[in-house]
Amino acid sequence: MNARSTYVSSLHDAEVRHVVMTAAAMAARALTGSDSSTDPEVRLKEMMDAHARILWAWGPGKPLTFTKFREMLTEDLSALLPNGVDAGEMSGFYAITGDGEFEEDSYDLEMEQRTVLEALEKASWNGRSAMGARVSDELHQTLVHRELLKGRSQESYCAWRSALIRTPAGPAGELRRLDLPAKLDEFYEPIRFDALYDQRWWFACPFCSWPMKITLHGEKRGSAGKVRCFHRPHARQGARYEFRVPDSGKAPELRPVGRPLKPEGNASVLFKDITDRMPEPTPEKGHRALVRGVWRCTTIPGIPELGLYDALSTPAVKKKGVVVALWPDMDTYDLLVTVTRKPGVRTEFKVDVKDYTYATLLADKITADRGDKGGADWLVVPDFRYDTVPMLEDVSRKWMRVATAGDFGARVCKEAGATWA
Repeated sequence: MNARSTYVSSLHDAEVRHVVMTAAAMAARALTGSDSSTDPEVRLKEMMDAHARILWAWGPGKPLTFTKFREMLTEDLSALLPNGVDAGEMSGFYAITGDGEFEEDSYDLEMEQRTVLEALEKASWNGRSAMGARVSDELHQTLVHRELLKGRSQESYCAWRSALIRTPAGPAGELRRLDLPAKLDEFYEPIRFDALYDQRWWFACPFCSWPMKITLHGEKRGSAGKVRCFHRPHARQGARYEFRVPDSGKAPELRPVGRPLKPEGNASVLFKDITDRMPEPTPEKGHRALVRGVWRCTTIPGIPELGLYDALSTPAVKKKGVVVALWPDMDTYDLLVTVTRKPGVRTEFKVDVKDYTYATLLADKITADRGDKGGADWLVVPDFRYDTVPMLEDVSRKWMRVATAGDFGARVCKEAGATWA
């Protein structure tokens, strides 16, 4: 198979997987009641729309009844792919959990599929989709990036992007003091319905400060509840809580569900210990939060970006000749780290930070882009994604070196003769 055929085949499969994943997620949200609509007719319409999209992906002559489609939503979603399409990242993925809840990782998978699809389309020979029309609308993240660039200065770009990372939610007055352009301020909306208790209280994740997901359960449905961050790694690191439903009108009191062990070695430097930080109930009135796409694409990956920047910008490290620049040339890549050991002798590290839930999709994007489009020579992933490093190293070795954030920080400090962990 020649290069052109390989690209067309990869692009076709990626597009079909994305169509199927988007449709399945839409239907799963409707089936589980996880969307904002409580109108059964609206939910049924969404499921019928999703069913039609699957039939389109399957093509003529391959029937799939609505009843069978509904049953398959609780199974491995790769079964919904047409014959001959590589299952890829969808193999073994379930959009509905064993508890009958919508799998929040569906959002990450669909979003990351879309990012890879865009990279494959750009890498194709004619820059066009193998199916013609685009299969998705423009991401909120793309719109945010355009607005950030309108500042026309490195200083404003860094200030605005840092604000979106450090303050993804808060009181309207505090958000106004961020002094964001009106178009960026529009990405802050009322607190989402599935992060509210009694339509009036919400809890901020101690890691990312975004509203956490709230669900009710118990023998008598609604007698107890769970709260966790929408970003699963944060939940695994301790942003998981439970509560008993309080008397009417009162806010719940959270109790932590276990505590993860603090990592040792290089990963300990950027680890945020939340043992003594119990989230407090915050009134919904007067508060806003970033839309999910901006939170997931800007705030979440921005946490290790700013974490590395802060850790490598301490006075002790600076004294060793380390200088860190955020998002050089308005995001050519994420970090430029320069180490000067003696006059005229310096080492540069050009860093791209990625936080993908599905590492195979990140590998696909790296391959399609032939490294990093901005010229980064280091790919850095959050410390909790350490198990993806070997696979990413195999894919990236022609273009970039790969490390966890903690190991990268240690590498820079070793070069400078400074202390990391």
